[in-house]
Amino acid sequence: MAKLIALYKHPENKEEFDNHYFNVHGPLTAKIPGLREMKVTKVTGSPMGGEGKYYLTCEMTYDNLEALQQGLRSAEGKASGKDLMGFAGNLVTLMIGEDA
Repeated sequence: MAKLIALYKHPENKEEFDNHYFNVHGPLTAKIPGLREMKVTKVTGSPMGGEGKYYLTCEMTYDNLEALQQGLRSAEGKASGKDLMGFAGNLVTLMIGEDA
């Protein structure tokens, strides 16, 4: 399994961010071909105390790296990427990983 992992820093306006993420960006991303599972986690704190560095994480699982790359190159993948950069480009860190 291959994963695209998105880590989002805390937005200035959390209500506005949540509205866009859950009503626009999430549904766009869910349409990417080959996407098997999408897990979104709201970070509630840090083991060291406080709110932590990140606000939200998303793990998008694909069968393998090739399926992930094909999904990102699709029209749906490009639409998701364009939307992401428009509303959270300065907040997001993206990583690709594989199950160990």
